[in-house]
Amino acid sequence: MKDGIVTLAGHVDSYAEKWHAETAAQRVSGVKGVAVEIDVKLPGSNQRTDADIARAVKNTLEWNVFIPNDPLKVMVEDGWVTLTGEVPWEYQRRLAASSIRYLAGVTGVSNQIVLKPKPTAAAVKADIEASLKRRAVQDANAIKVEVHDHDVTLSGKVHSLAEKNLIHNAVWNSPGVWKVTDNIKT
Repeated sequence: MKDGIVTLAGHVDSYAEKWHAETAAQRVSGVKGVAVEIDVKLPGSNQRTDADIARAVKNTLEWNVFIPNDPLKVMVEDGWVTLTGEVPWEYQRRLAASSIRYLAGVTGVSNQIVLKPKPTAAAVKADIEASLKRRAVQDANAIKVEVHDHDVTLSGKVHSLAEKNLIHNAVWNSPGVWKVTDNIKT
């Protein structure tokens, strides 16, 4: 590590291994950036055509009841999967990418799925505030939620990092949220 930048290099047998290495490096204290020079070299038995991978991805998305697959499109080039389309919830966007990460033959994933705007700003704010109360976040009323279009700004004070993470999950799982500005203090 030099100046907080870590370089990951080498070869792995699957995209999942590469993803886990990147994620682990980002969690290390003091790491400010990660340069990824890892190649995915699939073992001979895992070699698949792009058409095979595209079918496997489409099937995986269709079988997942939490992902509306009709509006999603799949493109595969040299094992690299690009997902496009629209979904109403952030968790669906994330789930689509994470559900195909472990498929044999996948060398990478570009998640270009966008959130389809539905609710009004007032509805988003009410949904977030209700979610905070449902999750029993201590002093949920101490968290100020401002919504402008699809952007949410949070402010206030929480008692722990875990409580802050709960708030983030509640906000990102609200439909129509595209950006979160976090001004919460711990």
